[in-house]
Amino acid sequence: MFNSLPSLQKLIKQLQKVPYLASKNIYRVAIYFLTSSNDEVEQFCNILLEAKKKVKSCCKCFNLTQDSQVCSICLSEKREKSIICVVETWHDLFAIERAGGYNGLYHVLGGALCPLEGIGIDNLNIDSLLKRIDKSVKEVIFATNPTPEGEATASYISSKLSELEGDLKFDISKLVSGVPIGSSLEYMDRVTIYKALSGRRPF
Repeated sequence: MFNSLPSLQKLIKQLQKVPYLASKNIYRVAIYFLTSSNDEVEQFCNILLEAKKKVKSCCKCFNLTQDSQVCSICLSEKREKSIICVVETWHDLFAIERAGGYNGLYHVLGGALCPLEGIGIDNLNIDSLLKRIDKSVKEVIFATNPTPEGEATASYISSKLSELEGDLKFDISKLVSGVPIGSSLEYMDRVTIYKALSGRRPF
């Protein structure tokens, strides 16, 4: 059907590379852009390029930030600096923030250990997390997803934290109630995430 429309085929192939875009919606998205005005498409492209250029990772926790090397959460005087919540992705951080009830800091790993996909220790922000642990830290919360990869990642980091020597004294905890096995924080409702954080237990 589309053999005579090579430009449309190229557009669809590019859209197929976008994660989380359901295959049944790819053609609808393609048609949306094709039926939009040139000004609308140009504006969309410019905004995308601007976001790509200006939005960066926080140099401390790897959350998203703009116009500063440090994100607004790390800079906030209202956040509890002695608690660090370890998450896999920005999506998980946003989910916890939407749920409310947590007022500490974060550390975004950038994924979870998955050797089959080539994601190893060096591919995650693990060393930077270990370097953040000092006398000011009282608790590290693991909010990795309850998947085999997420559990393996939390276990590995926990073992590394236990190896830290000196006068460091801090608790290690994890999410507990209301988190179904194999699920993702990104898709959980606010109440479930809030209860999981409130009911966290020692790791």
